[in-house]
Amino acid sequence: MFRQGDVLIAPIAEESVPAHAQADPGLPRDTRGRLVLALGEVTGHAHAVTAPGRLIRASAQTFMHLPEGGRLVHEEHAAIVLPKGWYRVVRQREYLPGAVRIVAD
Repeated sequence: MFRQGDVLIAPIAEESVPAHAQADPGLPRDTRGRLVLALGEVTGHAHAVTAPGRLIRASAQTFMHLPEGGRLVHEEHAAIVLPKGWYRVVRQREYLPGAVRIVAD
């Protein structure tokens, strides 16, 4: 497993991706060609992957396929090398009285 700030990336078997999952056109590459996993609402910094690959959504889950591996980068964190394979991408959540929300940085 890999963690960078509020993003967790867990290796999975390809068979774990639901059959109904589809590529997510709402998560395009940014102007630098990176797959953006999480965009900082305050700073504008991004947790992003620099590599060929794709993001896939199934219900509320996000999966990522990196056929050649890649690097997870962020302006305030050290880069993390990701081996080729399939991953589940999880955003950290926080509890507030009466609500659960995705952590904002």
